[in-house]
Amino acid sequence: MHPNYLTERAILAPTTDVIDQINDYMLSLLPGDSVQYLSSDSVSSTDQDSSSFQDLYSTEFLNTINCSGMPPHKLSLKVGIPVMLLRNIDQSAGLCNGTRLRITYLGKNFIRAVTLNGTSTGDQVLIHRMDMNPSETTLPFRMTRRQFPFIISFAMTINKSQGHSLTNVGLYLPRPVFTHRQLYVALSRVRNVDGLKILILDSDSKPTNVTRNVVYREVFQNVHLE
Repeated sequence: MHPNYLTERAILAPTTDVIDQINDYMLSLLPGDSVQYLSSDSVSSTDQDSSSFQDLYSTEFLNTINCSGMPPHKLSLKVGIPVMLLRNIDQSAGLCNGTRLRITYLGKNFIRAVTLNGTSTGDQVLIHRMDMNPSETTLPFRMTRRQFPFIISFAMTINKSQGHSLTNVGLYLPRPVFTHRQLYVALSRVRNVDGLKILILDSDSKPTNVTRNVVYREVFQNVHLE
């Protein structure tokens, strides 16, 4: 695979469960053994009731939690795959939340990668484990997960694709989009319509050419055009 092949390509889908399925499938197609990194999970010590929560929730339970903005407990990676950063690490170096990278080396305590987009495209960087807290959660406690701060990024959610400009986009819609203007965001990620491929499935999981475009007209009620 050419080093720049992944720079201009991505698969988009509305929800994280669909994205996880695509990324797991793509990872299984690549030759070689994957390297698995396990996180260290705990109840944050900044939580006033952390001691009582630690007694209530076991480490095994914390390992099963998947929240938006956090990598999984079991992170399986291979050299050559694209990943996406989930935290701002160094904005001056272009290492921001949403930056895509291609892995070049998998070490025990650090991972080396090349940036695929942003202000420092093509730079080699070293990434280590870091403590992360979920950005949004309904948990009754604050959780800390120590893990490498990224997820596999053959595919990404439409929301995460904002800010990216790509040559080739595959849009996978096993069910319709569900938020305001989400379909517009997905279609506008590609520079030319010739680089856009769309797969839409109906309620019976059969290919179709029709989907719903969600637009909340209430958003425009207080907009006054001059």
